[in-house]
Amino acid sequence: MKVSFHGHSVVKVDTGKHRIIIDPFINGNEACDLDPGTEKADVILLTHGHNDHVGETVEIAKNNNALVVATAELADYFASKGLNTHPMHIGGSCEFEFGKVQFTQAFHGSSYTEEDGTVIYGGMPGGILLTVNGKTIYHLGDTALFTDLKMYGELNDIDLAFIPIGDNFTMGPSDALLAAEWVNAKKVVPVHYNTFPPIEQDPEAWASKVKAGNAHVMQVGETIDLE
Repeated sequence: MKVSFHGHSVVKVDTGKHRIIIDPFINGNEACDLDPGTEKADVILLTHGHNDHVGETVEIAKNNNALVVATAELADYFASKGLNTHPMHIGGSCEFEFGKVQFTQAFHGSSYTEEDGTVIYGGMPGGILLTVNGKTIYHLGDTALFTDLKMYGELNDIDLAFIPIGDNFTMGPSDALLAAEWVNAKKVVPVHYNTFPPIEQDPEAWASKVKAGNAHVMQVGETIDLE
């Protein structure tokens, strides 16, 4: 299974049978190396409704007839746009053909702003635990630090965790160090930084301070093999 990073919080998972993309924010994400017009995906997973995470969900989903998995309010909104959706909610899990998805808590907001400025309530924000072929990936979404992250680390054998470090809109570097310790993943990767001026950070400096020494700063387009 191959896991790649594409700037901001965009993560792709290729299981060999299925292509999964998490939070496909491409246009407006200057670091992103993907083209929404040609991107192939069977499944789109959304942590929450903000535009810098929903991104090009509609275009990619329509081009590929992809399944959009999101919290209920967000899934219902995209179902009204003609997309194939599966609604879930915080704490719930579901076994799909491609793997198991569980939504965790995330302390943040969730709304989607349409082109005309209309703001759509996106339900509760979440993190996503994705388990495929015995390997678990935890995308924390845009969360603040909260102590239940330690519980998630205790309840799950997490192989790879994507942790926001940008500050201002999410937890910052100091809190993210605690998050890395608490989720207890075999490898942690910083995300949600340097896309906009308020979230400029030094990911290498952060990674060097992670106590377990298991942090890895992924370059855009870089892939990690989870065997």
